[in-house]
Amino acid sequence: MLTGFAVSSAAIFVAELGDKSQLMAMTFATRYRAWQVLLGITLATTVVHAASVALGFGMGALLPTEWIGLVAGIAFLGFAAWTLRGDHLTDAEKSKAGRTARSAVIAVTLAFFLAELGDKTMLATVTLASQHDWLGTWIGSTVGMVLADALAIGVGLLLGKHLPERFIRYGAAALFAVFGGWLIVESTLGLL
Repeated sequence: MLTGFAVSSAAIFVAELGDKSQLMAMTFATRYRAWQVLLGITLATTVVHAASVALGFGMGALLPTEWIGLVAGIAFLGFAAWTLRGDHLTDAEKSKAGRTARSAVIAVTLAFFLAELGDKTMLATVTLASQHDWLGTWIGSTVGMVLADALAIGVGLLLGKHLPERFIRYGAAALFAVFGGWLIVESTLGLL
């Protein structure tokens, strides 16, 4: 369980750096209290990552480990490319983040839930759950994402628009490429 927690926390933290969700967190932090934004992110992430872990755990029980590792490595290389491309909020997403809602927590939770469906962090969690303990992966992926978004909230509050987004995006992409290459090499050696 500890390995699943550690690997998932680190991988999802890195995956979240420079992601659209961080931009949303910064935007919401300018409108609502930081604790409300963080609570909404935590609620949405807990639900989305529970579904991701269930999907990944089911795949892991059906497929051989080496093949899952190979597919995971290729997926992580894809995540690296996706991260390099970067995410930007559309005008509609900025508008949704800026609207006043009856409850800030509900607004943030719904926005993050919808934004995370099919996002690279969800796909990364599916991949990790196919190889590691489901509970450790679920808790770790949730903690990693919440910490990355908490960092975005803090940075957004302190630095505003002076965040070096390009540097963060390149660093996250490089780490994904390293993780992906490592998984591919390890899985290929296991198949031989």
